Amino acid sequence: MKGKVSADLLRGHTDTIVLGILMKSDSYGYEIYNTILEKTGGLYQLKEATLYSSYKRLEKEECIIGYWGDETQGGRRKYYRITDKGKNRYRQNKVDWEFTQQILNQLLEEE
Repeated sequence: MKGKVSADLLRGHTDTIVLGILMKSDSYGYEIYNTILEKTGGLYQLKEATLYSSYKRLEKEECIIGYWGDETQGGRRKYYRITDKGKNRYRQNKVDWEFTQQILNQLLEEE
């Protein structure tokens, strides 16, 4: 039996996914999209509109800061940097997820 990725299970975690990627280094929108594809082996794909909504929300909440790159060729890219507030949010969301996962594992455990 093969599993599949449930969009419903991951829907509320888009911001945490973005923050987790930015914990490693600054990144621009499309690069974040590609990182998600790469890290999941193509098994999970977020719509770009969903990601850009997340970027806007995280900027408004001061969890990330957007800035324009200085590319010399091609279009300028908007990069994102995680703030201390964003790092704290990521860590708390990760703790909350691990606790939720533990509860779900207990509830779904077959006896």
